[in-house]
Amino acid sequence: MLNLFSTDPDWTLTLIRVILGIVFFAHGAQKVLGWFGGTGLKETLRTMHEFIGLPVPLALVAVMAEFLGGLGLIVGLLSRVAAIGICLTMLSAIAMLHWRFGLFVNWFGDRKGHGFEYHLLAIGLAIVIMIGGSGALSLDRLVFVTQ
Repeated sequence: MLNLFSTDPDWTLTLIRVILGIVFFAHGAQKVLGWFGGTGLKETLRTMHEFIGLPVPLALVAVMAEFLGGLGLIVGLLSRVAAIGICLTMLSAIAMLHWRFGLFVNWFGDRKGHGFEYHLLAIGLAIVIMIGGSGALSLDRLVFVTQ
């Protein structure tokens, strides 16, 4: 049976986890703190509610999955939980918004919206973490591995 905190001491998992964590922390920090050109929490929740139709509590869960999930992935704490949250957030984003725009991101701004290729990559990396765990250098491994 798979333990939530067990992990393969693989450096590839560590690399995947940290990179995915940095990307999602940055996205979450835009939404929560207004960093990196973001709008901050109040405006993000308003936008997600008014334009996407997401209830505010669910919008808050999605934003926190990115922000706290990103932090968790960076340090390797509860990485499987963070990966599940990110995976669910990305699946929801595809289903609710990006599916209708096709696969590709709108690099040139010549279409109405962005596709879901980025989301698929994030889902794939999150699945790797869900299966393998946090990797060699992680708090999960440090705190929860029994000797």
